[in-house]
Amino acid sequence: MLHPMLNTAVKAARRAGAIINRASQNLDVLTVRSKSPNDFVSEVDRDAEAAIIDVISKAYPDHAILAEESGSSGQGEYEWVIDPLDGTTNFLHGMPHYAVSIALRHKGVLTHGVIYDPVRNELFTASRGAGAFLNDRRIRVSRRTQMADSLIGTGFPFRELSDFDSYLGMLKAVMPRCAGIRRAGAASLDLAYVAAGRFDGFWEFGLSPWDIAAGALMVSESGGLIGDACGEPGYLESGAVIAGTPKVFGQLLTALAPHLPARYRPVRAGEAAASQPATPDA
Repeated sequence: MLHPMLNTAVKAARRAGAIINRASQNLDVLTVRSKSPNDFVSEVDRDAEAAIIDVISKAYPDHAILAEESGSSGQGEYEWVIDPLDGTTNFLHGMPHYAVSIALRHKGVLTHGVIYDPVRNELFTASRGAGAFLNDRRIRVSRRTQMADSLIGTGFPFRELSDFDSYLGMLKAVMPRCAGIRRAGAASLDLAYVAAGRFDGFWEFGLSPWDIAAGALMVSESGGLIGDACGEPGYLESGAVIAGTPKVFGQLLTALAPHLPARYRPVRAGEAAASQPATPDA
């Protein structure tokens, strides 16, 4: 039996999925605008988000919300993190790979997550300490231990292209070391696929909390590892994510480390001291 808060997230995700599925039959009449270069939002994103917030607000009116299109609202110990349509560009082109992503944080800790693929009717769910599931079937990360045997997911920079050369370096480092790389275009689903054993690893930078939150919980609850560019827990803050099976995670971290964009590299003690302004003499 689902936790009541997870059940609310599932209800909200399915309602949003119904809106998305209906709109997918009439893509040519959608109103679309560009938020920034290569970053689009449609009326479907906004309608799906409104439906999600309506379901959650009726059940938990005192909870805070962080949503991709409408931003942050409310304050409290509980915060819902919502991406109403992850993979909008796929959706607008009729590419059937996109999802609804909803997560709940309590005092900053991820407690519940839902990722719903309305095309395949695949519902991924996770609750802290209770495991991860796909359509009520328990899922686990794959048993692969070598990156050479692994299928790795990634996402290319599309909003901010200043990291493009770094990404090319990462691709050149990872491609010869793995069985294949896939760029599917919806980070939440990529993380759900790691949890379900479809991908053995995944990395992407430049993400937002709503792209990551639900999928991060699923990876952890399915026995995988997830971290930021340095393997630490700050992925929701930095937007840099590396995930995988326990063994592949470490190998992926090692392969990517020499090619990290400067802002994601760890600051060494000497560098930190050098960056501090000098104290004027008394």
